[in-house]
Amino acid sequence: MRTVTSPDGTPIAYWRSGSGPPLLLVHGATAAHDTTWRIVGPLLAERHTVYAMDRRGRGGSGDTAPYHLQREAEDVAAVVDAVALATGGPVDVLGHSYGGLSALEAALLTPHIGRLILYESGPLRGAGLYPPGIAERLEALLEAGDVEGALVTMYRDLVEMPPEEIEMLRAQRDAWETRLANVPSMPRELRAEQAYVFLPERFRAMRAPTLLLVGEDSPPREHDNARGVAAGLRDARVTILPGQQHAAMYMAPDLFVAEVLRFLAGQETP
Repeated sequence: MRTVTSPDGTPIAYWRSGSGPPLLLVHGATAAHDTTWRIVGPLLAERHTVYAMDRRGRGGSGDTAPYHLQREAEDVAAVVDAVALATGGPVDVLGHSYGGLSALEAALLTPHIGRLILYESGPLRGAGLYPPGIAERLEALLEAGDVEGALVTMYRDLVEMPPEEIEMLRAQRDAWETRLANVPSMPRELRAEQAYVFLPERFRAMRAPTLLLVGEDSPPREHDNARGVAAGLRDARVTILPGQQHAAMYMAPDLFVAEVLRFLAGQETP
């Protein structure tokens, strides 16, 4: 484990594996570095030096109040800058869900991102994404001590994950326990995402080629978000993962890795 200090003084932990061009992995809301990437991380490390970070409030990383999406972006940028300094070149970044939104915002803070991959990440307008009162429902479940109920509610009602995918995640007991431990951070991230509005003019100077991945069977909003964000960036394209939703890194790891590696190699999807 290595650590870097974010601008607000928070220590952010990351792990290194593999060899090749540097690739930073940024996990989503309920995960940690060793849950989201437990299958695809080793596959990516066959071609790249993989740096997998724990987002603030998880695993080896610290946490500092008050919370804001900007702090998450600063965390990602701090790791990118540390890796770029150590390797002497740009760092590619792959972010899933809320981790992808953090990575997108980090691209405004550092010139050292090479290529950027966002898997169902950036909302066009967060307030229109979710059922009314979802944050309050999750908080009520947490206050009642029903942590697993809050996690399942988030997957079912917010992500619209099918039951078989939820059960697949639940069957991974160690990873499920990690997710349960991270559930208390969900409401703050949900509120931050609900307040988010994608403004293309903020990204006009961003030059990192960007791939937006979206599952073919994901809710229409994910397709709208991917197309809308891609249209607002200088160099971006959308790739659809056939038969997938929000968890292709578990359900179809070979497909997921193939699309990531194809983009990082500068190749077009056939």
